[in-house]
Amino acid sequence: MILATWNVNSLRARMDRVLPWLESAKPDVCCLQETKLADAAFPGSDFEKLGYEWAHYGQGQWNGVAILSRLGLSEVSRGLIGEPGGEARAIGATCGGVRVFSLYVPNGRALGADHYRFKLEWMQALSRTAELETARSAKVVFAGDFNIAYEDIDVWDPAAFVDATHVSVPEREALGRLFDSGMVDLFRQRYAQGDLFSWWDYRGGSFHKRQGMRIDLVLGTPEVSESLRWALIDRNARKGAGPSDHAPVLVGFDA
Repeated sequence: MILATWNVNSLRARMDRVLPWLESAKPDVCCLQETKLADAAFPGSDFEKLGYEWAHYGQGQWNGVAILSRLGLSEVSRGLIGEPGGEARAIGATCGGVRVFSLYVPNGRALGADHYRFKLEWMQALSRTAELETARSAKVVFAGDFNIAYEDIDVWDPAAFVDATHVSVPEREALGRLFDSGMVDLFRQRYAQGDLFSWWDYRGGSFHKRQGMRIDLVLGTPEVSESLRWALIDRNARKGAGPSDHAPVLVGFDA
């Protein structure tokens, strides 16, 4: 199975990038975040023409997550167990025998802010959901924009993130609880070095200066991890006219 995750930062604005990329990269399953569409506005027919079934959980101009699959798509669930806020940030489906979740973790905005507390509560709900899902299935994948850089090597300069979100101890501990439960960072399983990022600010030439963060992750259960073949970040999708500020992350494993 080739599985991809991509925060497209508005699907309506990015369709002329997303459709050609899908035709070229040919992922079997693709998790999308920040579609920024209501369910009724989701362009499902365009994906169907490429052979994908789809499920979307949207809320208009904010958030929005989707799963596209060429391997079947069933048992769709929206949201997390006991999550706060009811925002469109998590959708799950079974694709080719693998339980897949597309996730858009809250940004947090600033340490101590209401949005930051919401982020930590949301991560608790994710841990509860992971516990249930991994008890039900040996093959589970959580993919998406986690808005957390787990290690200092996941940011271009740790000194630039002092007292900032994405790198705070509570956020990293919240993500670490998923690792403690057995989930594996599949990209990090293949690449131990830094300077490998999935997000770059639009401002200040950050992409060309390699001033980014690795916050888009694909986490898999041990059975998925053991069958991992490869992983990559498609930097080319961040180039050119009108890109998302995120690049797709892809993994290949035996489903």
